[in-house]
Amino acid sequence: MFTGDPPVDPIQTFQDWLKEAESSEINDPTAVALGTVGADGMPSVRMVLLKGVDQRGFVFFTNFESRKGQHLLSQPMAALLFHWKSLRRQVRIEGQVHQVSEAEADAYFESRPRDSRIGAWASDQSRPLQGRFELEKRVAEFGLKYAVGTIPRPPHWSGFRVEPRLIEFWKNGAFRLHDRLVYHRQDEGWRIERLYP
Repeated sequence: MFTGDPPVDPIQTFQDWLKEAESSEINDPTAVALGTVGADGMPSVRMVLLKGVDQRGFVFFTNFESRKGQHLLSQPMAALLFHWKSLRRQVRIEGQVHQVSEAEADAYFESRPRDSRIGAWASDQSRPLQGRFELEKRVAEFGLKYAVGTIPRPPHWSGFRVEPRLIEFWKNGAFRLHDRLVYHRQDEGWRIERLYP
């Protein structure tokens, strides 16, 4: 429970919770539900993996030509939801979205396994696929193309950073009397409030 004065820095609190989740969650403690909005106003949610967090925000990578990429380029706002069942905790984040720098994207792309880098070239993410063979053929073609030397980052593949304007921490409580703390971005700091469960 959140007893006493709430933590001042929500990013540090998130990092502490993530560290706990990394030792208790069986699969993908960095998995996060990403909510975006299309040009038609229809929301869409899918899972992505968090690849970095600091005072600037929460980073994930994707194909800009994918549905989520197109949503974020046209409507640069997003919501994130982490749910760590083993800890009975969740964190909600809302904010503006910005592209990461070319250097950040290059560094992360280079750190990925070779097959994942080939996959970034081979997949026309979110577009219709005639059959599995079509994808496997493209993987083989790009595998041959980049058989020797480095695999460059595709121009349509990069990352986004969600710059939080709201971060909510939720802890499970007995009899559904949960603890909720919300941090609202205010100038260079945060305004903190508690919510009824």
